[in-house]
This record gives sequence, structure tokens and C-alpha cells, in this order.
Amino acid sequence: MSENARRWRTLAGGIGALAAGVTGVLGVTSTASAQPVSPQPALPAPATVTQTVTVTPNAAAPALQAPVAAPTGAPAAAVAVPAAASAAPVVPPRPVTTIVPATSGTLAEFFAAKGVAMEPQSATDFRALNIVLPKPRGWEHIPDPNVPDAFAVLADRVGGNGLYSSNAQVKVYKLVGEFDPKEAISHGFVDSQKLPAWRSTDASMADFGGMPSALIEGTYRENTLTLNTSRRHVIATAGADRYLVSLAVTTSVDQVVAAADATDAIVNGFKVGIPGPAPVMPLPGTPALPLPAAAPQAPSVPAAAPPPQLLGLQG
Repeated sequence: MSENARRWRTLAGGIGALAAGVTGVLGVTSTASAQPVSPQPALPAPATVTQTVTVTPNAAAPALQAPVAAPTGAPAAAVAVPAAASAAPVVPPRPVTTIVPATSGTLAEFFAAKGVAMEPQSATDFRALNIVLPKPRGWEHIPDPNVPDAFAVLADRVGGNGLYSSNAQVKVYKLVGEFDPKEAISHGFVDSQKLPAWRSTDASMADFGGMPSALIEGTYRENTLTLNTSRRHVIATAGADRYLVSLAVTTSVDQVVAAADATDAIVNGFKVGIPGPAPVMPLPGTPALPLPAAAPQAPSVPAAAPPPQLLGLQG
């Protein structure tokens, strides 16, 4: 072990002397050189400046530019980014209003709690709304139905099972008092859900012709019969007045298939609208022309109002 140590010291001493000699030679060579050559520093890689273009909807697209390389050995110069062309302000989408169905309280109970009076309307001389109720073939209007607050009632006089006739009932109430229509319509399912042995098959809180509405369909029991029904409630605003329009189309379950065409025609063709002149549509390809200023006219004597079109009865 001691012999190996002496050998490593001797070898280390020789290497040290040799390194010193080499250093001396290099020092002399550097001093004796007439034109010393200094080692060139490593040049930095060319800096690349990229332009970030912000894309704005409806804005004119700026001209694309290739990346600008700074001169070799020089600091990277700032590159001016052209301002984006003036763009139209971005309007956020209108949030979708979601109505959460109430779990208790019928529409009548809601209005009573708010102090809102429900005044039943008669089809005679009613002009506040246009209501379309299709009348399928074989169905007849019942002039004196056994339905409380009935506005109009249709019944199938051809089909049926001898115990129950398929029918459609419309009720209209004028709502006198202050309330939130969206809050009110959230109670549109409850009256149906309180029917005996009720089972829902479909439901929707989507607007109906731009009006708050609740549609629910399902089955329930009445005495010994199982009935299938589709019920829609609509809150319509006409001027300063508001109305609740309700449609119920009901048939016995054993007549659902036989009466399907008629009941679908009523449910899908039922309409509630605000009276007013129909807009005049220009012919396709006709350019719109500015309307001339109306000349002043002498006041005219008001004519008698035309008879109301309450129900569109379609054969």
C-alpha cells in the first residue's frame, strides 16, 4: 500500500512539472507574436421578433408580416405592431332564461296569494286576443257545456267508447293585479300533477309564440277510466291587460290511437295572438323603397269595429 502511494506522488509531481513547462511555452509564444490573435467571442444567434395579431370579430384583417430578424451582433430593435382596425363592439349573447317548475301551488293558488283576481271571459264580444282552436272533422262545438268558466268546448261526436267523449276545453281569465308572469307560469304543472294517479309523459316551459307558457302531458284516473290529456297554459299581454289562456285536450286511453289525428291537429294548431294588422311582405327580389311622408289628414269619424275573429274553426 505504501509503495503505491509513493508511485502516485512521483507521477503527480512529474505531471505538475510538465504542466508548468507547457504553461511557460504558451506564455512565451503569446508574447513573441507580432500580431496577437484574440479568440473571437461567440456571436449570439439572430433574435427573431414575431408579431402577435389579435383576431377581432368583424374587424379588417391586418396584413401578415414575416418574422423580422435583428442585425447580427446588434440588439433586437422594437417592432411596432400596427393597431387593429376599428371593430364593431362584441355584444355578448343574451342569457337564456330558465324557468324552474314550482313543486307546489297551482296557478289559481299563486294568483290568490298575490291578490290577483281571475275574471273568466266569455267568447261573446271578446276582442282582446285572437285565439285559434282547430275543429277536426266529426268534432262539434258544445254551446252550453258542463264546464265551469268555459270559453269554448269541442267534443268528438263520432268516436268515443260510449262512456267518454274526447274533447278540447279552452278557458280565458283576465288577470287583475300585479305579478311576475315568469314566476306565475312556473306553477303551470301543479294543477295537472294533483290529478288522481297522475303520470307525466312530457312537459315543457318553453315560450309559446313569445309568451310565457307551460305544457304538460300525461295520464290520470277519473272514476274507473284512465284518461290521456295535454294541457297548456299561456300568459298573454294585450296592452295594459294580461290574460291566462288554458287549453286541455283529453281522451280515454283506449281511444288515443283512434283520436290521434284529431287531437294532434288541435294541440299543434292552437294559437294565441295579439290583434293587429298583418305586415305587408314585399315580393321576392323587390327592393325596399322609402315610404313617402304622409300628408296630414282631417280627423275621420271612427268606424264600427269589425266582428272579432275569436276561434279559427277548421273543418
